[in-house]
Amino acid sequence: MGAFLFRRFALTLVTLLGITLMTFLVMRIAPGGLTAGTTDLSARVSAHEQRKKFAALYDLDKPWYVQYGRWLKRLSRLDFGRSFKDDRPVLEKISERLPNTLLLNVLSLGLVFFVAVPLGILAAVKQNTVWDRAVSALVFIGFSAPTFWLALMLMMLFGVTLGWLPLSGLHALNADELSATSSVLDMARHLVLPVLISAFAGLAGLSRFVRNGLLEVVRQDYVRTARAKGLPESRVIFRHALRNALIPVVTLLGLSLPDLIGGGFIFETIFAFPGMGRLGFDAVMARDFPVVMGVGTIAAFLTLAGNLLADVTYALVDPRIRLAGKHR
Repeated sequence: MGAFLFRRFALTLVTLLGITLMTFLVMRIAPGGLTAGTTDLSARVSAHEQRKKFAALYDLDKPWYVQYGRWLKRLSRLDFGRSFKDDRPVLEKISERLPNTLLLNVLSLGLVFFVAVPLGILAAVKQNTVWDRAVSALVFIGFSAPTFWLALMLMMLFGVTLGWLPLSGLHALNADELSATSSVLDMARHLVLPVLISAFAGLAGLSRFVRNGLLEVVRQDYVRTARAKGLPESRVIFRHALRNALIPVVTLLGLSLPDLIGGGFIFETIFAFPGMGRLGFDAVMARDFPVVMGVGTIAAFLTLAGNLLADVTYALVDPRIRLAGKHR
């Protein structure tokens, strides 16, 4: 197990390094350069002089490999630099938004798991019935409906027409005046739409995956043997079949993290949600290079950590993964 963990951890570090390098180079080759929007340093000098001073101030006049090397050196101290926009430390800006993004993703992932698994079991047990067809219809809608369009429709319905839910943000304008209980309820109301929209597509896909996996497992000989012994059907499904059918689901949940984090850039912008996605989007629009690198690095780290956790969990529940690595 130790060798397996070492290989996976080393691969994760190399992948993270490659992601940061690609992000760095993409920002470097952006049209206009990183100093395109920095022309308000002084009204007494030309825009060209302002850009030169700005480049010298942030080492942007150095070769790219020198800049990247210095950035990696600062990263080893968890120093992402200071924002071009307001000169605040990037880590401080990220620390304000990261808990909100983690809360949104954890709630979405939890909703996906605790709703999709029962739906998949129901569709498998009631194969070719109205329940199975209903789950299949949910899957087709989840895969075909654009999530940004669905978000706008739900905002129109529950926010504008019915007025049940807030449309944006994480807190009400008078949040400071609310009691502790009212503040929690207010946050929950603000999270309903972003969590539902973020989880919808993953919920549809995972439920179908659980259904197909369970149908495959119930055809195995050991399940037939359990039934032949006279065990109750519920015990056959939940004690024998489901445990093995859920092994691939563990990996699938880990691999769904990139979609949640990537989709967060869209959902957080639509709902004006104060998370890392919106911070990164605003930074890209403003060419705030240190913030873009910081947000990209944290998002890549969370994604790779989720994949690593999924691989480790998969190896724990299925020893064949570890044995396959030893025989190479």
